[in-house]
Order: sequence, then structure tokens, then C-alpha cells
Amino acid sequence: MFIKKAITFGIFASLLYASTVAAEPTYTAAATTTGNPFTFLDVKTNKIDGMMVDLMHAIAEDQDFKVEIQAVPFQAMIPSLQGGKIDIMAAAVTITPEREKNIDFTMPIFPYTDAVVVPVDDNREYRTAEDFAGKTIGVQGGTAFYDHLKRVGGFKEIKTYNSIADIMRDVALGRISAGFADAPIMQYRLSQEKDSPIKLVPTYEPFYHGQVALAVRQGNTELLSKLNAGVEKIKSDGTLEELQKKWGLR
Repeated sequence: MFIKKAITFGIFASLLYASTVAAEPTYTAAATTTGNPFTFLDVKTNKIDGMMVDLMHAIAEDQDFKVEIQAVPFQAMIPSLQGGKIDIMAAAVTITPEREKNIDFTMPIFPYTDAVVVPVDDNREYRTAEDFAGKTIGVQGGTAFYDHLKRVGGFKEIKTYNSIADIMRDVALGRISAGFADAPIMQYRLSQEKDSPIKLVPTYEPFYHGQVALAVRQGNTELLSKLNAGVEKIKSDGTLEELQKKWGLR
């Protein structure tokens, strides 16, 4: 009788464990392939890597869910989120009033600004976007930077790109006079190159002072609550600071 009960209890425990494991949800988080050091394709492993990927895994571990990282072009992220193709935007996406009309952000994670690159022999002391009036400039499509430059106006042309790497390449090749993009990403990319033909403009004063956050579909309060709890935890226990140091952002 005792053996029979023990076997029954063992089967019940196994089923309970299997049920618990199966109940652990899996979410798909979108990341870009060219946003070093935040999200990028590691050609050695053929996997998406970067600070935001590490951050996402840390939050998933703390909140008991699994996460799958999926490569999505920046411009396609919000439509993919709204269409249910992804669950989380996990690139270096900043909170803006316009985006808040379409998606729900977590609490802010860290500050973010813009920067501009020019050919290394361009020594003019540019201070604002207005100083580039009459020139052909480049910016990533679908960004707050693009929206700002459209409002400023006065440029010969604003070319849009899918990646920051493409912007920097075209500045180096002389196809555009300047490229506006994420300051941390361009700083990181330039730090990895020797004798670069382009440089950051030291006198430039950023117009954008934003906050990076994760984002979910509007109304997905359950997932948003999990992410907020995870962000709060990695901030308080020092994980966020460690990740920033690991990826050269502090």
C-alpha cells in the first residue's frame, strides 16, 4: 500500500513539475542587427548580441519567462509589435509622445542623446542641426531624429537609411555631408576603428535628450508589469550598471 501511494505521489509530482515548466511563457523580443553595442549580429555565432539582449535575458530570468530574440529592421518594429509578430521591442528605443500613441513603454531604463558625424577634415564648429542648412544629410528612417530634422528643414536633402552603419559609410564616401544618429552607437563604432575617415562633431549640442525603454503592444498590461518589475530589479541590484560597463557605456 505504501509503495502504491509513493508511486502515485511520484507520478503526481512529475505531472505537476511538467505543468509548471510548460506554463512558463515565451515572448519574442525584436532587436536590430546593426545597433552596436545595444543590439547587433555577431558574425561569429550568427546570433543577435548586445547590451539590450543581455538586459532582456536578465529580466526574463528574474521574471520567470523565456525570451527569443528576433532580428527586425528598426522601421518595422512598431508595425510588427502592433501586428502581433513580436511581443517586445528590445532595441535602443526611446520614449516619445508620438510613439506613446501606438505602443506602451516600460519605465525609463537609461538616458540617450543624438550626435552627428562629418568627414574628418571638416573642422567647422557645427552646434545645431540648423548649421547644416543647404547640405545633404543622412538619418535612420522611423527615428525621433528624422522627425526633428524634418521639422528643422532647410536641407538640400534628407536621405534615410536602414542602419547607422550605412549612414556612417556614406559620410565616409562623401555621398552625404553629415549623418545624424544615436550618440552611444556612433561613439562605440568609432572607438573600434583606427584612422577613421569620419569623426563626431565635438561642438555639436544634442537636440534630443530621451530615455530608452522596452515597449509592448498597447493594453498588454500583464507583460508590461513583468517588464517593469524586471527593470526595477536590475536597476536596484546593480545588474544594469554592470551591463553598461560590459558594453563600454559607462
